Amino acid sequence: MTKPRRCRPVALVFATLLLITVNSAAQTKNTNGKTVTLGVVFQNAPKSVEEHFRPLANFVAGKLTKNGETKGVVLVAPSAAQMIKLLDEKRVDFYMESPYPTYLINRLGAGKLLLRSWKGGMAEYRSLILTSKESGVTKLGDLRGKIIAFEDPGSTSGYFLPKLFLLQKGFSLAEKANTASKVSTREIGYVFANTADEVVSLVLQQKTVAGAFSNDDYAGLDDRRKIRVAIIDQTESVPRHLVSVRKDLADSAVKSLKEILLAMDRDQEGRRILKETDNTTKFDALPGGEEKVRKQLIDLYRPRGGK
Repeated sequence: MTKPRRCRPVALVFATLLLITVNSAAQTKNTNGKTVTLGVVFQNAPKSVEEHFRPLANFVAGKLTKNGETKGVVLVAPSAAQMIKLLDEKRVDFYMESPYPTYLINRLGAGKLLLRSWKGGMAEYRSLILTSKESGVTKLGDLRGKIIAFEDPGSTSGYFLPKLFLLQKGFSLAEKANTASKVSTREIGYVFANTADEVVSLVLQQKTVAGAFSNDDYAGLDDRRKIRVAIIDQTESVPRHLVSVRKDLADSAVKSLKEILLAMDRDQEGRRILKETDNTTKFDALPGGEEKVRKQLIDLYRPRGGK
């Protein structure tokens, strides 16, 4: 499945809340209690996304009732703000997202964390800061007065993690219009490359002195490009993907949903559906518990100093 376009920055998301309408399938409320609804945030091609996740929703629904009374439904929202609206209106029961959109959605109490998802076979991932071996850069301090390429404004591993990492190291960062922009010797400038592949291209062409992306992206580099880059530092790891439920979902429903998802990798059909759903390996308990992961997300994404 094509990698989804990530959520927009917070201000833009909430500014456009009233201007965005949800996929027409989302207009039907769950009034009869016979559906279980999975929500997905995706800005493009909602129909294909709905079809992609429908087997998972149907699997969960089938396990909830043996007589087939419960139906699995997938609702696609174009933004985190719209997912909040769906949760508040009880149109979505649970959703799966990466750490940053999860933080946006849950920070106002619309949802709460339930499980970790091993999307792409990974429990966690981290950000790497890379440079060209020909650049002469060997440490973070060498980035002052120069420009680094981040992936996109909604990326956990390609923007928020490495940016926070650099801020915590005492660096000042400033977004620039393009790679030719002037940068003060007191700061690190940054631009957005939009894709991990373009991050690498900018670094290898030395249009930026460094770039940032995930260890998963690095593992996917072909040998020809991999031998030309050097990793100068890396961030701590965060959960690769998370499952949340709406805040007021009945405790019994939360318990049943949790049990079904945790057992999927022990079921032949469940394993097949997991693999077809973003090559997911399994669902497991939140490392350290819900409170610890929730605090980790708050510490990672809450507004703080720095541009």
